Amino acid sequence: MNIPFLDNWRKRHETGQGSGLATALADDPEGVVELLSECELLRAQAASAGLELDETPASLEALDQLLPRWRRDPEAAPWLGNDAGLYLGTVIIRTVPGAGWRIWPSGQPVIRLASGRELNVVESGIAWAMTGSPELSQAYAEASEG
Repeated sequence: MNIPFLDNWRKRHETGQGSGLATALADDPEGVVELLSECELLRAQAASAGLELDETPASLEALDQLLPRWRRDPEAAPWLGNDAGLYLGTVIIRTVPGAGWRIWPSGQPVIRLASGRELNVVESGIAWAMTGSPELSQAYAEASEG
């Protein structure tokens, strides 16, 4: 996969200059959106359960119905939750008008809605993976209301 901002980012870091994800988002928003939407661990977990993630709200409902076998592995759950949050964010930006990624100074990717409200979708995804609450479909419904 060719993501131009990664090459630029690597070059700047090799020379000792830092830029961060926020700069990458400003320089190549489509590349960052593509990178954040990969969610390989979540997609693999879903595929093993016969679920294809098509970046729709219905796929969030289907994820909520999966048996949470990943909770048996305390090291895997946070990683899966991170992916679940990024996937939730991906569905939101693709289906909720005016929504987009924003990067907090800490480097945390969040969703900014057209209203200006910001959602820490990664935090929601980790909570979902660890405890099942909030459900991803519920978090989406709240975001789509504005």
